[in-house]
Amino acid sequence: MFTLRSALLLAAACAAVSPSTAPAQVDRITGRPFATRSEVIAQHGMVCTSQPLATQVGLDVLKAGGSAVDAAIAANAALGLMEPVSCGLGGDLFAIVYDAKTKKLHGLNASGRSPLGLSREQLLAELAKLKTTSIPSRGMLPISVPGAVDGWAELHRKFGRLPLTQVLAPTIRYAREGFPVSELIAYYWDRSIAVLGKEKGGIMTTFAPGGRAPAKGEIFKNAELADTLTVIAAEGRDAYYRGAIAATMDAFFAANGGYLRKVDFERHTSTWVEPVSVNYRGYDVYELPPNGQGIAALQMLNILEGYDLRKMGYNSPDALHVMIEAKKLAFEDRAKFYADPAFSKIPLQGLLAKDYAAQRRALIKMDRAAKTYDAGNPALQEGDTIYLTTADADGNMVSLIQSNYRGMGSGVVVPGLGFGFQNRGEMFTLEAGHANDYAPGKRPFHTIIPAFIMKDGAPWLSFGLMGGAMQPQGHVQIVVNLIDFGLNLQEAGDAARWQHEGSTDYNVPKMATGGYVNLESGVPWATQAELRRRGHDLRIDLGGYGGYQAIRWDAQNRVYYGASESRKDGQAAGW
Repeated sequence: MFTLRSALLLAAACAAVSPSTAPAQVDRITGRPFATRSEVIAQHGMVCTSQPLATQVGLDVLKAGGSAVDAAIAANAALGLMEPVSCGLGGDLFAIVYDAKTKKLHGLNASGRSPLGLSREQLLAELAKLKTTSIPSRGMLPISVPGAVDGWAELHRKFGRLPLTQVLAPTIRYAREGFPVSELIAYYWDRSIAVLGKEKGGIMTTFAPGGRAPAKGEIFKNAELADTLTVIAAEGRDAYYRGAIAATMDAFFAANGGYLRKVDFERHTSTWVEPVSVNYRGYDVYELPPNGQGIAALQMLNILEGYDLRKMGYNSPDALHVMIEAKKLAFEDRAKFYADPAFSKIPLQGLLAKDYAAQRRALIKMDRAAKTYDAGNPALQEGDTIYLTTADADGNMVSLIQSNYRGMGSGVVVPGLGFGFQNRGEMFTLEAGHANDYAPGKRPFHTIIPAFIMKDGAPWLSFGLMGGAMQPQGHVQIVVNLIDFGLNLQEAGDAARWQHEGSTDYNVPKMATGGYVNLESGVPWATQAELRRRGHDLRIDLGGYGGYQAIRWDAQNRVYYGASESRKDGQAAGW
């Protein structure tokens, strides 16, 4: 008979032999250890996503002989159906792929551009009608060309094994037959419909049949999306960018005051790019270059490398202080320099140089939080989102992120197609001469960033953490948790997080008050008190800390470790 005494003895025994050397996680309210779950371990493949059914879709594709890229596309398609508050065919995509055959990392920028027919002058005139000076988050004006479908095509052309009809078949079936909506997605779905339900097009018909969002556990069907995916599976990306789907989108925007036209879709291309990296304590951490914000994480790591974080202590005042200040410094450069490289010369090598990091590090004062920082002067060298990761039996790994930007994007849904359009164009500035100033045919600044870590020339970790400006901060916290503090893959994601807000940004002209820091409840009271004494404006917040997935390759045992964000509905699964 299993008694309470047995349970206590078992718990004590487990605690006594626990292999983890990670510091104990303690909830500040209950004083109890912070709960985390085990890592998932498998030999032949791994899929980690923010929705369990999508994870299973990707896993089934791996078992059918698909590559890691096939599984990533299949899982992404499923998430577009099952988590439309975050991603879908109307959004953009970025990916880093490790190709085991060539032992090389490949980066893909599948983000779209602003409408060719919307000049800066016309945009300003439209904003004047709305009595605003910034690009809104809803409606027609923030919509840029969606790049996700072309991103799938590029990834599949280079690394796919199974036909696209087979890769997309599970999502097409789920779209026609229905799936039960999971808890957190139902919550955000309801919030999005409440805000966006009056936008032009078919958002209510598509995503709120019966006049409301589906509740947790309700079966949701999207036959329109099934039809769209069926055409894409049969005819490829040209059906979306040149064929009947493009014509439908063109006609809708022309009739409803939008600016995207068929020529915008026809001219869209994705871009294969070289991932950029810095070495952090012997690990090569890779991100993609701008127009994304990935190098902010690399800049932060360069600054933090000059501190002994392990000696400072996990969740100590000193460790959190320097991490928050490093974020402030990196985000000043982010606001000034990160933009579409086709329109601006970005001092990429200078921003990532170790000597530049040393200059920036010298600005940090250990006894007080800075109210403001200026962007640096690096040398110019010429020359609401889902994250998922997959790995296959041949050692190929994919780090992929895809987004509508804010929840359900612009709220604009073309009737009959089954998906909504992103509002990424909101992230352009309207400051004349700024690197990220609006221009036709230009990629806006992007927040979504996949990441990858190599160790001694071999793959070590494919990971990401979704959530706007939280992403580079989150990437750094994951890296530090793993490398400096020795947490395992799941613990590193479940550990209490912080998020600094209020830095200079596209919609914040200049940080003047130091911003503020949101903390999860696991950060000790003593640390909070000391950070406040140093001048940090702290706020305890329950949400907004992103969503993490990761796969680590264990070369010694030749197995994959998987982890999925415990704050969301997600799942890591392998075989």
